[in-house]
This record gives sequence, C-alpha cells and structure tokens, in this order.
Amino acid sequence: MEVNRTMNQFEKRVVIALALCLVIMQGVALAQNLGAAPQVNVAVQGQTGAQPEGAFLNFVNWIGNVIAPVGAGVAVLGAVGCYATGRGVFRWLVTAAGLLAISGVTRLIEFWVAQGGAGVS
Repeated sequence: MEVNRTMNQFEKRVVIALALCLVIMQGVALAQNLGAAPQVNVAVQGQTGAQPEGAFLNFVNWIGNVIAPVGAGVAVLGAVGCYATGRGVFRWLVTAAGLLAISGVTRLIEFWVAQGGAGVS
C-alpha cells in the first residue's frame, strides 16, 4: 500500500513539473521575436518572423536545420547501442537516413526559393 501511495505522489509531482515547464516554455517561445533584425533569404519579400509567412519559414528552417539532424544523431546512437547489445540496427539506420533526407530536402527547397527570389527586387 505504501508503494502505491509513493508512486501516486511521484506521478502528481511529475505532472505538476511538466505543467510548470510548459508554462515557462510558453513564455520563452512567445519572447522569441526577431523584431527589427533583418532576415536573410526570406521566402516572402518584406515579411518578418512575427508575420505568418515568416513564422512558417522559421518553422521549416527549424525542422530542416535543427530537429532532423539532431534526431538523426540520436538514431545513430540508438543503432550503436543496439549493435552493442546484439539487437537489430537496420530500423535505426533507416530512421537516421530518413531524417537526414528530410533535412536535405528542406535545405534544397530553401536554396531553390532563395535562387528564385534573387531576381526580384
């Protein structure tokens, strides 16, 4: 009975900690504003990160430049860990390759958009 009570208290503390983390992260996310800082290679001319078009571009850049490569690195570490314990590594390597492909495709699209908008003044 004592173990269930301790686990119940632990679960409540975890939920409270997650809620506090979400509240703090929301404040940090709202504070991320480019303001008057210039953006390079903006898909929509004259837009900033505070406007919907610029925010979407920033989201795509975040996925392609941060999330996918870091996820690929974690997948490679997962493959190394599975190999060390004698389990299958193919799914981890396919995941890493897929994440790197996502990163590469988003970078390619970003390059195409930058080249397409180069002649526009």
